[in-house]
Amino acid sequence: MSMKVTGVMLTASLLFSMPCFAKEVVVEIYKKKFIPQEITIEAGDTVIWKNIEKRQYHNVWFKVLGEEEPGYFFPDETYQRTFNDAGDFPYECGPHPKMTGKVTVKPAI
Repeated sequence: MSMKVTGVMLTASLLFSMPCFAKEVVVEIYKKKFIPQEITIEAGDTVIWKNIEKRQYHNVWFKVLGEEEPGYFFPDETYQRTFNDAGDFPYECGPHPKMTGKVTVKPAI
């Protein structure tokens, strides 16, 4: 097999093995709420949390996963996370534990 054909086959297999349609989904934080509170995405998608409060800081803490509490982000700042594994991922705001949300990740199609 020639190097040219091998290169084309390798390139094609890499293209088809990568997630081609990964999306970004925005969750707004306003009046101490995650909007929407629950979302469903596919593996490989990224969630961006945007703080649209006027003065309040927040974070997105996946406490039940055993993660350490992350730093805060302030008005007009964002936090993002890419989800590569399927499952349910509940989260909360560390300084405001009644603020909760959930990301449900389905296997990529």
